[in-house]
Amino acid sequence: MTPSSDASVPRYVGAAFVVQFCTSLAAGLLSRSMLSGDAAHAIAAAGADALRLRVVVLLELATSIGIIALTSLLYVALRGTVRWVATVAFSLWLAEATVLAVSMLGLYALLDLGGTSVGIGSVVSAPQIAVGSFAFDLHEHAAAVGMLFASVGAVLWYSLFIRTRFVPRWLGVWGLGSVALVCVATLIDVWDGGVQPPILLYVAYMPFELVVGIWLLVRGSPVRPLG
Repeated sequence: MTPSSDASVPRYVGAAFVVQFCTSLAAGLLSRSMLSGDAAHAIAAAGADALRLRVVVLLELATSIGIIALTSLLYVALRGTVRWVATVAFSLWLAEATVLAVSMLGLYALLDLGGTSVGIGSVVSAPQIAVGSFAFDLHEHAAAVGMLFASVGAVLWYSLFIRTRFVPRWLGVWGLGSVALVCVATLIDVWDGGVQPPILLYVAYMPFELVVGIWLLVRGSPVRPLG
């Protein structure tokens, strides 16, 4: 890399943070009402508004691509600090992106089942519910496992943020402290999917990726990629 391209890497990191935050948020808002009930509700919702669910799938796949770009850029920027930490964090976020993409298979199945359903309020047969429950659970459990990879990887990345001053110390401490709470919530979710972790465990982290992304996009970072 030339010095000028090295200097631009943190801004690319910021752009990747912002893009994947926006696609993930949009997908979550669009799918919330469709996937908030049981399998029968999800099948009927997919039949009533298949276009919206297809948009959700595309947004989630875009998020997966954004995560791959983000973790690759972070690795370029921070691999020269503590290489093994950067390598493990890079691998965990790649695993998150992969699991997120796999979870979309469940939504594809719901789309197929929804094609035979008239819409919300229509009768869903027992075989459809059985297949739909499997597809719905695949999506939900894969999302939980992906979040576990994401939160543990984030702990490692943000510890490097603090160590290297990649971002201001207060921003790194915010990210590390808030994502530690997300780790706790995710472990609860993975351990027992029937237990709903308190929303307060997520609140502090929710705006972080957008804030750190905008900061890096606008201000850059004093840290330059090392070989």
